[in-house]
Amino acid sequence: MDMIGLRQGLKRVFLGILCAFIGPVVLMEAFKNEGHPFYWPVLVLGLLFFGGALGYGFWGIRTLVVALLGKKRKG
Repeated sequence: MDMIGLRQGLKRVFLGILCAFIGPVVLMEAFKNEGHPFYWPVLVLGLLFFGGALGYGFWGIRTLVVALLGKKRKG
């Protein structure tokens, strides 16, 4: 078991969960203020948080699996 990889994987999964909570809040604020001049930047920021949640989540789970099980051997 790779402790450094395990720590990195947990950090990435935590960031993914954090983005998963921040994304909907920012997106709802954008949809509540459609007439505001900052509608599009806030909307894009919310969508970036959603993308970050997906990316960090999958990347973190992949890192955790490699840290726990080891790299796949060829052959």
